[in-house]
Amino acid sequence: MRVRIALREKGVEFDMREEDLSNKSPLLLKMNPVHKKIPILVHNGKPVCESLLIVQYVDESWVRESPLLPSDPYERARAGFWVDYVDKKLYPAMRMMWLSTGEAQEAGKKEFIEFLKVLEGELGDKAYFGGETFGYVDVSLIPFYSWFYALDFSIVKECPKLGAWAKRCMQRESVAKSLPDQHKLRDFLMELHKKLQAK
Repeated sequence: MRVRIALREKGVEFDMREEDLSNKSPLLLKMNPVHKKIPILVHNGKPVCESLLIVQYVDESWVRESPLLPSDPYERARAGFWVDYVDKKLYPAMRMMWLSTGEAQEAGKKEFIEFLKVLEGELGDKAYFGGETFGYVDVSLIPFYSWFYALDFSIVKECPKLGAWAKRCMQRESVAKSLPDQHKLRDFLMELHKKLQAK
């Protein structure tokens, strides 16, 4: 989702191919022989792997259109810090909340909310994490918004400023076209959860 948002922000046309991860294609194995994972951006016949690296590559390859990373080195480092925070703190807490039950799930939810409150503190009264400009941190965080509905989590109730931010992001064509339908995602996750619980 991050890659699609970044490409659409830049106005880059692309051909997206779905991948069956239970039966990985020869192209995937050729383009990412080390991790054998998606996403992969193939540009001019060369692969770029890992979503955050791809977003940086897209930003540097199509420089003139809608910059995503700040030009100031300090602000660029700060943006990198918050993107790292999202991947290392928010995602694991969300995953724990989703996969667990009972007390462990409640503990996971509490931790998840605390991580969101830290992000909300960083956002403050700004329109986006980079100020008035939609950028790298926004691209990295907004895909998680689709999961909130699926997890029966109200971001607006717990973190109203973050909720308003998410609404602004969802009004962007690049975001609206890139995120999955929340209802379909919830149905998919509920099915997956049942299968995992049955094992």
